[in-house]
Amino acid sequence: MTTNAPRKVIYDTDPGVDDAMALYFALAHPGIDIIGITTTFGNVAVEQAAINALYLTAITKRNIPVTRGVGTPWVKPGEAPPDFIHGADGLGNLPNRSATSNTLDPRASAQFIVDMARAHPGEITLVAVGPLGNLSLALKLAPELPSLLREVIIMGGTVDEPGNVSPVAEANIWNDPHAADAVFTAPWKLTMVGLDVTHRVVTELALFKKIADHHGHIATDTLHHAVAFYATFYSGLHKHLALNPGCFAHDLLAFIYLVSPDLFKLESGCIRVATDGIAQGQTMLNRRNYIDYPQAGWGRHLPLTDVCMQVDSAGCLALFEDTLMSNWLNA
Repeated sequence: MTTNAPRKVIYDTDPGVDDAMALYFALAHPGIDIIGITTTFGNVAVEQAAINALYLTAITKRNIPVTRGVGTPWVKPGEAPPDFIHGADGLGNLPNRSATSNTLDPRASAQFIVDMARAHPGEITLVAVGPLGNLSLALKLAPELPSLLREVIIMGGTVDEPGNVSPVAEANIWNDPHAADAVFTAPWKLTMVGLDVTHRVVTELALFKKIADHHGHIATDTLHHAVAFYATFYSGLHKHLALNPGCFAHDLLAFIYLVSPDLFKLESGCIRVATDGIAQGQTMLNRRNYIDYPQAGWGRHLPLTDVCMQVDSAGCLALFEDTLMSNWLNA
């Protein structure tokens, strides 16, 4: 169910192949108006994330502000970017890049988030698909931020599904667990789109070839190249993907939730993040908020998060294909 007026969105991202997928869906969808892209470390170093965001928008002829944000976690040591998943450049090791001339907005990502939220109170949705350092820093700069943003949608975390960096942790949260815990305990309207649903939606490589062939455009060719690299990694990891090459559409689902929340089933509860030890990065959902636990850190005062637990996979894939096959590159 799509609203008539486009939703103003700040996209907080670490591009990243699935980040690029999500970005192009957002640019193609008439219900989404990307008013800024804030970058962070994660799939690549923050400098490369900013380069990729500038490049991906430039080749679609979009002029969208891009900022560079946090480059390290709050507390824990930084991790090496997973170049074996996304490529050393984050986009599957592109053989070449066309010359572009767009440049960064000089503001830091956290300051950009605060400035835009103050300029458009109650209008902006922040979709965050990487480690949450930019959002947590923005919260430090402006404690009133939860009342200024319309809502926050996070791709990250997991409740029942096994993690992808440990048996219990998802990568975005694990990369900066202290920042994530600050975000989950702040009083905004917050939805978590995690592995419980993203591991149920597989985008096949054949679909990206179909999209690239249809458009014959540098942007969709770039996406097809990046996804081919990404799918090779996933096909080596999961037997069901080796039979028909494809990949999980992690970050894409955050935007699909934004425009079509009816494709998801939710559970609501407060979430805390384990910040150290063997469970570092685990997103723990309190399913019994009526109990006063003796363990410190829980309580009925904590804000609730809506957590996506089930998804209509076929509906998501149909929406993605229809959107990317539209004339968004020629509009």
